[in-house]
Amino acid sequence: MSRRTSAVERLLTRFTRASFRELFNMLSASNSITEIQRRIDEVKRFLSVTLSIANAHTVEFYTHDAWDRFMAVPPQEVLSTVGSCSDQQGEPEHKANESEQTGTTFGFCDDTNRLVDTRELVRAAKAHSLPGLGVCMSRDELLQALRGNRPGSGAPVAAIDAELVTDEFMNSKKSHEVKSMSEVVACLAQRCGVKQVIDVGSGKGYLSSYLSLQYGLRVYGIDSSSTNTHGAQERNRKLKKFSRAYQQHNKAVMAQGEATLSPQEELVDVKPGLDGDDGDVVYGDGVGTVPQEEQEQEEVLIGRSDVDPDTEELFLSALSVDVMQPASPRVPSGHLSVEERERRKRENLERKAQNRSAGASVMFSPLTSYVTAETELRELINELEDAVMVGLHTCGDLAPSTLRMFAAKPELAAVCSVGCCYHLLSEEFDPAGQECSRGVCGFPLSQYLRDRSWFCGRNARMSACLALERVSHGQGIQMESLFYRAVLHVILRDHYSCFKSEKRVGNVYSKAKSFVDYVRRALCRLELDESKLSDGDVQEYHDAYRPRMGEMHAFNMLKVTLAPCIEGLILLDRLCYLKEQEDFSFSALVQLFDPLLSPRCYAVVGLKS
Repeated sequence: MSRRTSAVERLLTRFTRASFRELFNMLSASNSITEIQRRIDEVKRFLSVTLSIANAHTVEFYTHDAWDRFMAVPPQEVLSTVGSCSDQQGEPEHKANESEQTGTTFGFCDDTNRLVDTRELVRAAKAHSLPGLGVCMSRDELLQALRGNRPGSGAPVAAIDAELVTDEFMNSKKSHEVKSMSEVVACLAQRCGVKQVIDVGSGKGYLSSYLSLQYGLRVYGIDSSSTNTHGAQERNRKLKKFSRAYQQHNKAVMAQGEATLSPQEELVDVKPGLDGDDGDVVYGDGVGTVPQEEQEQEEVLIGRSDVDPDTEELFLSALSVDVMQPASPRVPSGHLSVEERERRKRENLERKAQNRSAGASVMFSPLTSYVTAETELRELINELEDAVMVGLHTCGDLAPSTLRMFAAKPELAAVCSVGCCYHLLSEEFDPAGQECSRGVCGFPLSQYLRDRSWFCGRNARMSACLALERVSHGQGIQMESLFYRAVLHVILRDHYSCFKSEKRVGNVYSKAKSFVDYVRRALCRLELDESKLSDGDVQEYHDAYRPRMGEMHAFNMLKVTLAPCIEGLILLDRLCYLKEQEDFSFSALVQLFDPLLSPRCYAVVGLKS
């Protein structure tokens, strides 16, 4: 009987493995490396025509006559077309022969290279975004594929009796991201038969804490900021306490039918801000401070005609909150002082000792380290077994570095990486770009794009951070601050001859009562002679350019329209890199989040054979 049972089990195992492979093959059939490379070529062709708009400096909009250089249509036509097309779903792109007949390419005149057909451009932009290209899986499709058709292969088994209500200790955006990604990561771990997770760029530790508390996974959170590491450890202690109280509360509800005390009331000693880093935690009455990641800054280097690190951050801050994640500076270990390296090593050893003494009860270990593909993970994590590597909104070069680590480390069985802050990516072939760290750049990642020496440019990558869905749903552009800054640039050109400076204008708009006050504050900040201009002179500039404010608004809306295409190319490059590896059984782009809640909503997912 036992022999017959074992034979049946082996047969079932083979059948379920085969069906799993068939399901994955079906889902990835249209996403072979050849298909991904073809899609990359399509987006490259589109961007080769349109990228000049995305790379135009908003600060230099008037000094460089951006509208006349690129546009041959009135601004109102652009605004009305972009608005009407955003309300229409699945509108087809213009056919190639139609463009040939009109002498245009994606709406741009073939002779003058100026935009003459806004509708054609908007349609083409939709067709060359990730949804238009049809290369992404949905989260539900991925979960179905991971679970396969195995008996009892439902959702991962939770480690606690009740699901943590993340809204109680995270803002709605973070709650949505953590819950959506955690289930995927838990399914990846279950699929690969592993119990450990490495969270790269773990930040405040919300994802790590939830994975350990909700799913019982052993999570190592690695962040280059010791402040984040300390904060994550303390926050995890609070969340564990909250989890215990919530479970007790839930059991009381089931036993008594109603509860007299809420878990928040039981946790009267837990208060926001105890560690100075709980800006987006919500306790008690459900009211918290504005998340730090939504407090954008508008500091700008003035007048740099070359690519500079801050010029377009004003543009981002004026469009929508939360289009970028705040980045703690990633300092390579070689750039740290001997004292700092020793301090980090000592702290990590102390945490390891504490975790060993605490035994199995410790499921989340925050560590401070700068990690790259060359990092020996076993030197950081003595207890390391096979693991899933994850990154939730890993900033700049850390996202491609995560994928390089996954490819290089045999102990990593799967990866789920959501990047952000494309403006902080280093580009190998951008002649004006920053120097790559240790000679390894963040873009392009795939050999396919590297062989073609492709680059986007920093302003285009800045534009890729924009949130089209939010702008389309009324969370639009706050134009006045952009307008003030661009007109200030004209004044600096006209009256201060050399308007290139390392000094920053900074966030003077929020304090200014009028345009004249804004200019006075800016000149003071830049240590320039205010007496050259009277208040009347300054106001004349405002009055002269105010009728042209619509041009800037329309131009920036085109930047927003192109944003998904630039982001799409960056993500297709990462997917192509995974498909270039030999021992990977599956790789895909997956939409994990609602783009209205979390604009950086796409994950790169991969599994090894």
